Order: sequence, then C-alpha cells, then structure tokens
Amino acid sequence: MNSNDQKNLLIVWHSRTGAALQMAQAGMRGASKVATELESSHRLHIVFKAAGQVQPGDLLSADAFLFCAPENLAALSGAMKEFFDHNYYGVLDRLNGRPYAMMISAGSDGSNAARQMERICTGWRLRLIAPVLIVNTNAQTPEAILAPKTITVHDHAACETLGGTLAALLL
Repeated sequence: MNSNDQKNLLIVWHSRTGAALQMAQAGMRGASKVATELESSHRLHIVFKAAGQVQPGDLLSADAFLFCAPENLAALSGAMKEFFDHNYYGVLDRLNGRPYAMMISAGSDGSNAARQMERICTGWRLRLIAPVLIVNTNAQTPEAILAPKTITVHDHAACETLGGTLAALLL
C-alpha cells in the first residue's frame, strides 16, 4: 500500500471469449475518466494484468483491486482461481482493509463464481465497495458459450461506473 500521494489500482482479469476482458477494460476506462474529472490523473496509477501474470508484489503494492473473470461451469474460471491459489498465502494478512470490486461475465447466472471470489477476498480481509457486477451474455448452447462475446453498451457503462467508483474512493 502506498504511503505517498500516488494511488495504485490493480485490475486483475481473465477472459476466455472476450466478455470479461471488455469488462475489465471498461472498468479501467471508468477509473481513468474519474481520475481526470477529479483533476487527479497524476495521482492514479492503473496496473492492468492478466491473472496468470500477477505476483504477490503486485498485490502488495496496490491500494485497491478490481477483479474480473468469467464464470465457467457454475464456478470461477480456472485461471482466476489459480491466480488466487498462487498468491493467497504470500499476501495473507497483508492486504487487510483494502477496497475491491468484482465483475463476472456469465452465460446465465454468475452468482456462484461471485460467491467463490467474495469468500477468497474475505479471507484476504479486503473490503467490498459495491455489489458484484454480473454481466449475463445469455450463452446457453455449446456454440454460443464458445463464441467470442461483445458486451452491450449498457454493460460497458456499468463496468465504467464500477471502475470509476473504485477510483473515486482512492482519490
């Protein structure tokens, strides 16, 4: 966590078909927009990393987190779960109280993946700043599930708002 005036927002994402990546990118845009509106873009440093690239040091240097992943087979995606597994004990009891938000892309529900991620973040003693944002792509057939996704303008806006809210809390 930073003691100086600069704040670090770590956005950790995993995506299979593009929806979660678009959501994470929209969250990043929202955070940047709010920092600019608050005339504080010089104070906000956004780190945007794929789940498999994140190390404990990335988490320890962040002041807040935005986690974004798909739900797969009614659970958190394997790559996102591996991110948490890989880093969990290296930062346990060292992130206490830091704010976070989460986004889930889902074919129909997403609530189980959200519960799974929230339980992990509770173990890290992070502070959830808003209800989980679940974007439902309505993918129900094998073809639709595997197809590249494009999230709606409304979903982009919701993701931007969540990213912006997290940035506003930091600044």
